[in-house]
Amino acid sequence: MATQNTKLKLNTGAEIPAVGFGTWQDADAQEAAVTEALNAGYRHIDTARIYGTEPAVGRAIQKSGIPRSELFIVTKLWNNSHHPDDVEPALDASLKDLGLDYLDLYLMHWPSAFQRGDSMVPKDSNGKTITSGTDYVDTYKALEKTLKSGKTKAIGISNFSKAEIERLLKETSVVPAAHQIELHPWLQQKDFMQFHYSKGIHVTQYSPFGNQNEIYGSDLGKLIDDPTLLEIGKKYGKNGAQVALAWGVNHGHSVIPKSKTPKRIADNLAGDFQLTPEELEAIDGIDKKIRFNDPSESFGYNFYSDLEGKA
Repeated sequence: MATQNTKLKLNTGAEIPAVGFGTWQDADAQEAAVTEALNAGYRHIDTARIYGTEPAVGRAIQKSGIPRSELFIVTKLWNNSHHPDDVEPALDASLKDLGLDYLDLYLMHWPSAFQRGDSMVPKDSNGKTITSGTDYVDTYKALEKTLKSGKTKAIGISNFSKAEIERLLKETSVVPAAHQIELHPWLQQKDFMQFHYSKGIHVTQYSPFGNQNEIYGSDLGKLIDDPTLLEIGKKYGKNGAQVALAWGVNHGHSVIPKSKTPKRIADNLAGDFQLTPEELEAIDGIDKKIRFNDPSESFGYNFYSDLEGKA
């Protein structure tokens, strides 16, 4: 199925393929899924330490025979490794599991820190997450050092508020190359997007289909069945999911849909197509300001405090 193979420029000068392949959940199915994605033409693969999918992604990459220079690989630092002394060892562990010498983009997964140690989600006797006082600015400064070592080509953030980014820009040296956040036609965060454009920070949309994932149980109906998306899709022979992806790509964002199904994997790549300004405007009009992913309570941290969609 046709795709434009759009590439978008980061502030480092590197190019990121607009449609990436997400690997959250279903760790056992990921080697086959990533293999399918690479065969379909994906070259941007997104994973994270907490997903437990780095080894599977690594095996699929090695078996593919695709030259490393043609791939754009992203993973994320987990919250239990925020202490500055833990950042490089965490990166090394991810690189080892991925079978790579460097990452194209390394993100701080959340601004919140958990207690240091081997436990990914340390809990106290009451079952509450044990947090740590490590400041995300200090964690980010340790990320900056990974650029000098050549182990990362670009660094960035995920799930930050505007105030947190403003502080980061003030107190660190390297402007994040990318910010990965929940963003879709039902949570558009227009002002926040303008802020990113003004600072030269690329936006990657996770959960680009909103509440398609069953983990976000909702009585709203599915974003991908929104009548506006379906109507626009008819003109192009596309489904609602593909139109949701095209909305992101046409706004200059990368999108990272996930799937295990060969047909959906291929269909999502074909979500890279041109929409008219009128169609984009119509989709801009369906914003519900609904956020589906907010683990503030379980993480013991108030996320997205100045952003739309905060319950």
